[in-house]
Amino acid sequence: MSTQAEYSSSKPRSANARLLAGIAAVVIVLGAIALDTTVVNIGSEHDVREQVFSPETYGAETFPKVKANVEGRAVPAVELAAAIAADKKAAGEKYGVATSIGPVLPVSFTGTVGTRKSNYNEVKVEGLPPEILVRVQTGPAVNGTDLRDATGEIEFGQFTNQIEFQDAGSAINNQMKKEVLSTFDANALTGKTVSVVGVFRLVNQKSWIVTPVKVTVQ
Repeated sequence: MSTQAEYSSSKPRSANARLLAGIAAVVIVLGAIALDTTVVNIGSEHDVREQVFSPETYGAETFPKVKANVEGRAVPAVELAAAIAADKKAAGEKYGVATSIGPVLPVSFTGTVGTRKSNYNEVKVEGLPPEILVRVQTGPAVNGTDLRDATGEIEFGQFTNQIEFQDAGSAINNQMKKEVLSTFDANALTGKTVSVVGVFRLVNQKSWIVTPVKVTVQ
């Protein structure tokens, strides 16, 4: 009789022990998960969304810096043309930023707008040799990566891959269009006087395709 009573009384204790053991196991597992979990605050450096390259954000943040750099280094067109004619290589090294295609040179000038063709407006700059053709990119399409390469401070190693690097150039161009080209009607410039600050890649010294960072219509 006593043996049966002892057996019966041991069952609850055994069940309770198994329940407690199970609870303890769950607590241990949850504790391990908690230790292995990092809390990420939205907007922090660990937020994955912040690590994804955003061309729009990059362009908005970077174009003003490029603009300030170019404006601070811009060389008057007549002076620059004389330096190029005297020694193209030396002029590129003195005034420009080297690239694999050719140096990107900052320039400033005032001139009269002539023919508009495609995405460019020709500008006649007084004092420049007549054989030099100056064209300003006025959109709607803006081609090339001259703005991206103009400062020498934006390098491939700052990006994940070649696609991001190309997107960075396009993003800066797009921001320039918003801040500069949107302020005037490129189709109505013929005959008007404009002051331009911008950059061009020195490949053909008689053909300057200028990407502007500032255009003032007088």
